[in-house]
Amino acid sequence: MVITYRDLAKIKFPVYCLPSSNWHTVDGLLYVDNILVDDKNVPEPTLGLRRLKSPFKNILPLKKSVNDIVGIIKQPYNAFIDSRGVPFLYQKTIMASLTYQRIKKIEKKVRVCVLHIQGSKSTFIIPRPPPEDMLWVGILYLQGYPWKLYEYSNTPQRSSRRKI
Repeated sequence: MVITYRDLAKIKFPVYCLPSSNWHTVDGLLYVDNILVDDKNVPEPTLGLRRLKSPFKNILPLKKSVNDIVGIIKQPYNAFIDSRGVPFLYQKTIMASLTYQRIKKIEKKVRVCVLHIQGSKSTFIIPRPPPEDMLWVGILYLQGYPWKLYEYSNTPQRSSRRKI
């Protein structure tokens, strides 16, 4: 299955990087390069639980997990498996502009923080505040509208473009 930024609802985060897109399924067992990744014969809802309870011991280690679309964009890989055990290829299809703007204020709430951007009405909900020395934030703009936070920076960076 091929996923683009428009198809994010089809996958369940976190996702895990796969070493290649050479996967196949035999009798409920998912293999990548002939090494077992997932055993769908184990009656558990998530990939992690199935891997823990699988009777097979030679399972491909999934070393890198990604929690959001920006993490997928930054990866050098394009093959992933989601938490439900669905393998997919992420295809970058469109260019987005990356603009750095100064952080105006960070409101700490009970479980999240609200990031206010200087000179913008846009706010972003973030799970935790950035380090105190990070005064700038890179924002991906999709079709002229702020879309996702890309990274934090302690100095302003040049605007650029990223393929998403």
